[in-house]
Amino acid sequence: MPRPDSRRDSSRPDARPGSRPRLTAQDWADAALTAIGERGLAAVAVEPLAARLGATKGSFYWHFTNREALIEAALARWEEICTEEIITAVEREPDPERRLRLLFAEATESAAEDPLEVSLLATADHPVVAAVLRRVTDRRVSYVAALFEELGFPAAEARRRGLLAYTSYLGHTQLTHAVPEAVPGGEERAGYLGSVLDVLLRRG
Repeated sequence: MPRPDSRRDSSRPDARPGSRPRLTAQDWADAALTAIGERGLAAVAVEPLAARLGATKGSFYWHFTNREALIEAALARWEEICTEEIITAVEREPDPERRLRLLFAEATESAAEDPLEVSLLATADHPVVAAVLRRVTDRRVSYVAALFEELGFPAAEARRRGLLAYTSYLGHTQLTHAVPEAVPGGEERAGYLGSVLDVLLRRG
C-alpha cells in the first residue's frame, strides 16, 4: 500500500534527483487496466508492466504487496472511472429522461471504444473480478431503475426496465467487439440507441 507521507523519500524507487516523476499506485492500476483490455487478466504481471511504465519491480513493491493487490486496485479504478464518474457526470442533467439518454449514449460509446469491459466479463470466474462485477452490475442497474422511477414507473417495473436497459448495453458492447459489422456505427449508432430507449420508455 502507498505510504501516507507524500514527501520526497530518497529511499523510494524512482525518487532520484532528475529522474522522471515518481509512479503512483494509480499509475500501476491504470497500466494494469490497459493490459487487461489488451490481453486479459493474465497480462497483469509485474515485470511486463514495469517495462511498460519504464519502472523497476521495486517501484511496484513500494505500492503493492503482490499481484492480487494490484488486480484489486485496478478493478477499483475501473469501477470508479466507468461507473461512478459517469454517474456523477450525468447527474448534472436535471431532467431524468435526458439523463437516462445521456447515460446510455455515454456508457455505450465508451464501452464500444475500449475492450476492457469485455475482457473482464470473460474472466468472471476469477473471485475478485466476480465480486466487482456483481457490485458494479447492481450499482448500474439500480441507478438506471431509479431513473425509470423518477419518470413515474412503479418500483418493480422500473427495476425490470433498468435490467433490460443494462442487458441491451452489455449485448451491444459484446457485439461491437466480437462482430462489429453487426451493430450500427457512427451517427447511425445514436439513432439506434435512441430507439432502444424509446421502446423502454413506452408505457402500456
